[in-house]
Amino acid sequence: MGILTVLIWLPIFGGLAVLAAGRRDDLPPEAFRAFRWVALAVSMATFVLSLPLWTGFDRTTAEMQFVERVPWIPAFSVEYFLGVDGFSMPLILLTTFLTPLVVIAGWKSIRVRQAQYLASFLVLEGLMIGVFAALDALLFYVFWEAMLIPMFIIIGVWGGERRVYATVKFFLYTFLGSVFMLIALIYLYLQAGSYNILAFHALPLSLTEQLWIFGAFLAAFAVKVPMWPVHTWLPDAHVEAPTGGSVILAAVLLKMGGYGFVRFSLPITPDAAGSLSLLVIGLSLVAVVYISFVALVQQDMKKLIAYSSIAHMGFVTLGFFLAWGIVGRTGDLPGIAMGITGGMVQMISHGFVSGALFLCVGVMYDRLHSRQIADYGGVVNSMPRFATFMVLFAMANAGLPGTSGFVGEFLVILASFQADFWYAFLAATTLVVGAAYTLWLVKRVIFGPVANDGVAGMQDLDGREFLVLSLVAAAVLLLGLWPGPLVDVMGATVDNLTNHIVQSKL
Repeated sequence: MGILTVLIWLPIFGGLAVLAAGRRDDLPPEAFRAFRWVALAVSMATFVLSLPLWTGFDRTTAEMQFVERVPWIPAFSVEYFLGVDGFSMPLILLTTFLTPLVVIAGWKSIRVRQAQYLASFLVLEGLMIGVFAALDALLFYVFWEAMLIPMFIIIGVWGGERRVYATVKFFLYTFLGSVFMLIALIYLYLQAGSYNILAFHALPLSLTEQLWIFGAFLAAFAVKVPMWPVHTWLPDAHVEAPTGGSVILAAVLLKMGGYGFVRFSLPITPDAAGSLSLLVIGLSLVAVVYISFVALVQQDMKKLIAYSSIAHMGFVTLGFFLAWGIVGRTGDLPGIAMGITGGMVQMISHGFVSGALFLCVGVMYDRLHSRQIADYGGVVNSMPRFATFMVLFAMANAGLPGTSGFVGEFLVILASFQADFWYAFLAATTLVVGAAYTLWLVKRVIFGPVANDGVAGMQDLDGREFLVLSLVAAAVLLLGLWPGPLVDVMGATVDNLTNHIVQSKL
């Protein structure tokens, strides 16, 4: 049994075991405490077992590694085909790193159906890893759709007052977009004779075929990122989701849209991507600029961070699609690689930073049961340790040098200059507006005099909360101060995609 199979099915079967054992309502409290430890053990084991992906990864090749391949449905040439490269491996590690933290974060805040809550996250973890590891298109689609179920349950059962509305909206947006992707995958299967994603990359498709396929992929991946104007499901989902749901939704699920672009859209339909690059760049810049101003006026902390996520994910798609502007203007391969690398680094960084900010909101909500900025003020006076973490993550969200938030955005802006000055100018505005809404949040929530008795009575971080935030803070600082290892891991894969894009223009 290969390592990728273990990483996918260990949390799924662990989650199903927790679900089966905890389905009774008459269990004593110590039983639910045991479930928490089992869920933590499974998620920690998954993280530890994922580390060989990093240590054993060959950074000199763009070939798929840790490959597992066996027939699944031979009549239709469907395979259980897994593997990772420089794009997927870091995203798997991001998933396995954050899941134990989400389990710990819900240790005390979830008081009803605890076993089911923990089981949902374990099953979701396995399915998300499956999305990043699948190299068979039908297998990818199965994981892609299946992961909607546990997230649907997480928001719908443990969410806020409008959880049903938010859940249905989330499901409909993502499911409808995925239907178009399925049609495109079936067409590619008919052309290639198999569902092998790597075989799709080599298909000699006409421009007309590519345009239709690209549009189908765009419908699925743009919703997942989410790009403007199909972003409206995200703020509702974040506001209503429990803290753990918001963390995984922002840190991992949104990255699947970006991953879809580099795994499917860019290598399979490079000519169509070039023809429509101005459209995607325009939508990305709208997200970066307009949505940043929308974030500036939010009164709900979760909504502010949700809109901030949309703006920051705009950098991801901007970095990916700058390539054709650079090809047309300078033909500079390093510039193209810089944009793609910046987009990938931005995805990993945003996973840490957005997840950390939602964890911080969860810490405050557990104490005051409010997400409204107006209900806070002077938190630093009663929670100095928490305030230190909150300010650090806010600075990372604003792109402060030395934090992970700076690296990806800086690379994308540098690449933007090589494509068009105005791309760079508009992209750089987020450094100003992003700092504005982030600092405005910190000023109103953390600093100043104590706003009310509720804030005055808030207790500082306990050991469990301090551990969770410390681990994420270490990741934010490590990536910000030493991004080289992550960039090196992606290097060969980025170069391979860059060459593929350039060759399509010859």
